[in-house]
Formats: sequence, structure tokens, C-alpha cells
Amino acid sequence: MKLDATDLRILAELQADGALSNVELARRVHLSPSPCLARVKALEAAGVISRYVALANATALGLGLNVFINISLKSQSKEALSAFEQRIAEHDQVMECYLMTGDSDYLIRVALPDIAALERFILEQLTPIPGIEKIRTSFTLKQVRYKTALPLPTP
Repeated sequence: MKLDATDLRILAELQADGALSNVELARRVHLSPSPCLARVKALEAAGVISRYVALANATALGLGLNVFINISLKSQSKEALSAFEQRIAEHDQVMECYLMTGDSDYLIRVALPDIAALERFILEQLTPIPGIEKIRTSFTLKQVRYKTALPLPTP
């Protein structure tokens, strides 16, 4: 799908506030409601807009510890990678999981309430996963920047 300037304005507005009503969105992008809704539906159908979410405040939910964990696997086989990915996806604390380049390392980000919860997560959830060779953790001291809106191309 080729995006024009109006599509990009719609995306920018929805990335900033996904709860906008169609009427308000249309007003902000200088369209009438019907064509605006048609464009949003087309963006959804094309997969440009994949879903709408509410972003919760981790600290307000008692999840003040943000930890990055680097996990090395013993094997780089397709089966080992797939098995690990299936197991790691079972844990709600895991907010993100990336396969890194190189030696089949994974980087995960977990949201937890405290150090005791991190210890339990590592000992009870991670170490029982077959094929893990090394687990290394990095703590965040403060969040300097956090955003969910993707950079949009210029038309």
C-alpha cells in the first residue's frame, strides 16, 4: 500500500492517541468523517495498522523493575531456537524477545516488581528451559526515553 500525506497524518494521530473518535481524527487530519473512516479501514486491511492498545503505567502496576536478560543457547539448531521461543512466549513478564545476530543469543526485556521476583523468574522460569547455556542480566537505572510510535516516512 502506498501511503500519501493524509494516510501518514492519520497514522501519526492514531499512534499518539489510538482512542480518538473517528470524528475527532477526521477533524485533526482535515477530512470529513466518512473518507477518514474509509482510510483507517484501508490501513487496517493492508496491515499498516495491526491493532489498538492501551499503554499501562508499569510503575503504577507495581512493576518498577525493568531488566534486560541476555540468554545464550547451547545449540543453534532450528529446533532448539523454536523450542526456546515457544517456552519464552509463555511468560507474561517477558515484554520483548529478540534473536540477536551471532551466536544464537536472545535478548529479552522483563517487567517485574522487585529483585526477589527477578530471582524467582530466573530460577523457576528460565533455568528449567532446556538448552540454555548462559543467562546475563542488565538492570535499567532510569528510563531516558520510551515511545511506541514508529517514525513515519515523509510523503
